[in-house]
Amino acid sequence: MIFPDTLIRLWESLTFWRYPQPALPRMRLRPGRADGNALMVQFFTWEATHPQMSWWRHFETEVPNLAAMGVTQVWLPPPNKAMRKQGQGYDAYDLWDLGEFYQKGTIATRWGTKEELVKAIAVANAHGIDVIIDAVLNHKLGADRPEKFMATPVDPNNRLKDLGPPKEIEGWTAFDFDGRAEKYSSFKWTYEHFTGLDWDHRTRTKGIYRITSEKHKGWSKWVDAENGNYDYLLGNDIDHRHPEVRKDLLAWGSWVLQTTGGAGFRFDAIKHMDRRFLLSFIKHVRATLGRDDLFSVAEYWSSDVENIKPYIRVFEGLVTFFDVPLHYNFHDASKAGSRYDLRRILDGSILKFRPDDAVTFVDNHDTQIGQTLESWVDSNFKLQSYALILLYGQGQPCVFYGDLYPNKECYEQPISDGLKRLMEARKKFAYGERSDYFHNASCIGFVRKGDGARPGCAVLVSNAESKGSPPATQHTIQMNVGSTNANASYVAYLPSSPSPAAVHVDAHGWGAFTCPPKGLQVWVKEDALDR
Repeated sequence: MIFPDTLIRLWESLTFWRYPQPALPRMRLRPGRADGNALMVQFFTWEATHPQMSWWRHFETEVPNLAAMGVTQVWLPPPNKAMRKQGQGYDAYDLWDLGEFYQKGTIATRWGTKEELVKAIAVANAHGIDVIIDAVLNHKLGADRPEKFMATPVDPNNRLKDLGPPKEIEGWTAFDFDGRAEKYSSFKWTYEHFTGLDWDHRTRTKGIYRITSEKHKGWSKWVDAENGNYDYLLGNDIDHRHPEVRKDLLAWGSWVLQTTGGAGFRFDAIKHMDRRFLLSFIKHVRATLGRDDLFSVAEYWSSDVENIKPYIRVFEGLVTFFDVPLHYNFHDASKAGSRYDLRRILDGSILKFRPDDAVTFVDNHDTQIGQTLESWVDSNFKLQSYALILLYGQGQPCVFYGDLYPNKECYEQPISDGLKRLMEARKKFAYGERSDYFHNASCIGFVRKGDGARPGCAVLVSNAESKGSPPATQHTIQMNVGSTNANASYVAYLPSSPSPAAVHVDAHGWGAFTCPPKGLQVWVKEDALDR
């Protein structure tokens, strides 16, 4: 039997191949940044705090440093009021409260007040940095009061399988937002606006319940097919087909960018959301604000690019996607050490499938140790991974705050120091046509040849152990840097002990470039370094 979701996927696949897809708008750049080397920073960790100031104020003070490092975009945590005072915002209570009203025991969110947020974004914009708003549109938590209604328990492993008949339960589903007093929006949420929840307050029973009534249509079919149907994730699952819900969320999308000065969205948990609604949300914001360059990036968490491809196709080039499969390649390489074949490091990634759709990253708040999606890239392959996303010239890289800034969760100073140097190399040298030299399982390289006005670089990464007697100290790859760089001298840009000798390129552009085992190196023209 072919189930409805299978038919949907088949239709999407057929329409993709039959009709040409529009080109993806490139990452939005400010005037004066014509180099194309856009760079995003995720400016938070899961438990991020600052001992002396609010997070928004901390961001504001760091804006000049970020701009100097070549950052053109910053992804901030969800700005909305959470269900608890220290909630990160993914436990979304009120989207319309950005730290302005006394709700849930506080005016400020975990990150600060609305006034601080707006000021910080204005400073970022003045420095040529666009700010991405994290939009949590899948669910709500922290209701103001319970309601009684009919619901059907379903199998958590197969949401299409009922575990019993409908029954009356009591759920925390009514959101009144009394503290906001209907400012910005008069919409009040009830159980009619949700598809399901995971708690029956009457019997104190945890489970997944599909809300059942004449008005309810069940789970959306336009979601991921994992667990039969993956519409439900957590909390109160929003029904994006309800006209009142659509009206309120569409209005919020335009309002939050106008209010804050944000330049686009990061969409949380889209595999659980009605993708038709999300597409209409993006088109609505673009139309109402007259911003055809609106940037959007989505989180679809799967290590298998085949699961992500239907979503890439259905969003008509209007959304980029975090390259989760590539992240898992990095994670696997860090765990396997020298057993990992580096020639396959890009295989099965969004970067390889469709580069302009990929926002590449090494780690983020979800992959941190102790998190539900823990898949931390170990330090033995962390900088090699960053070299691949920062200098390769395809995809749009995103650097994680936890790797860049001191913090109590995941900071390692050698990683931070090396990462800053790689970000500098991206800004100064990573330009022009690329040639790959992925011929050795334990050491791969690529060359950026420059574009005339701006220099290029040669990059090598290794995961090999030192072997032999005496142990080998360097890997060598013969690479061609282009005829325009013939007879030039290249020097190592990353600190190394001992410092490698300069590489002299021959009259045909060939040079023997090296890097240490289990390490990396970036080579740049000596005269470019002098400049």
